Amino acid sequence: MPTPLPTGFQHVLHDPVAGSTAVVTEVGASLRHFDVAGRDVIVSYPQEDLSPAGHGAILAPWPNRLADGAYSFDGTDYQVPITEPARSTALHGLAMHERWTLAHLTTTEIVLTLSTVPIAGYPWPLLLSARYELRGAELTITVSATNLGETDAPYGIGFHPWLSPGDGGLDAATLRLDASRWVRPDERLLPAGVEDLPEAFDFRSERVVGATDLDDAFLAPVRDADGLSWIRLTGTDGRTSAVWMDESMDSWQVCSGDHIGAVDYRRRGLAAEPMSCIADAFNTGESLVRLAAGGGSDPAASTHTVRWGLSLL
Repeated sequence: MPTPLPTGFQHVLHDPVAGSTAVVTEVGASLRHFDVAGRDVIVSYPQEDLSPAGHGAILAPWPNRLADGAYSFDGTDYQVPITEPARSTALHGLAMHERWTLAHLTTTEIVLTLSTVPIAGYPWPLLLSARYELRGAELTITVSATNLGETDAPYGIGFHPWLSPGDGGLDAATLRLDASRWVRPDERLLPAGVEDLPEAFDFRSERVVGATDLDDAFLAPVRDADGLSWIRLTGTDGRTSAVWMDESMDSWQVCSGDHIGAVDYRRRGLAAEPMSCIADAFNTGESLVRLAAGGGSDPAASTHTVRWGLSLL
């Protein structure tokens, strides 16, 4: 009997005209691989390995860090497990380690769903649905969450791709980041204030990454005529790995990977994470989504949907 893969079954999408391939894993409904005609759009990892640093993960029901794993909602205190002991935080939610169920699959499209199991620290049952659609050199991801519980639920979501700079490496790549405000982090990388962009982190005009060390959140996204905000990483080969988010999401987290635990993956790419809220939103309330109780008078209030995408330009 073969040994099960750490990330479960590998679902392969392929567009033969563009030569694009995406691999979505059973565990976490994560994006493990995405390339176009042999050029990586994201930093991939072997199917025999665990995700090195959240690579390609869907981050729900909260993205980024939750201080001390503790929060209060509607007058009740909750505690979730600490998953980042060095900073005493609960990192990136609960969904990335669960096995998702295949609901739909074609050569270019997949839908995976997850019915979350209530735990003491997050007692709301959610139904999550993740749709990946591959069209040419672009992959579009739509994720919906529906509260099936009897009371309102706090919620946030993010996505954790590491953009690939190609063979030329991150330092030589150029970056454009469409956001105009910076979230100053404290020593635990939790929000300590919102400020104008420091010169070192102002990539609104494309420039070389160099030795810039990033693990920062950005707000006030700049949007194009279609309402999309972008992060573009252009390699020395002239190709651009890009991620966009629509108006359902309002913040970016960007990380160069200088300090991640997976040493072999440090500065191999740039984490460019679209998020509905920044770190610790369960405590600050900033951009926190309130999912109405299921079965209420307004079913739409029980569901939250976001959309983002990746492409090679």
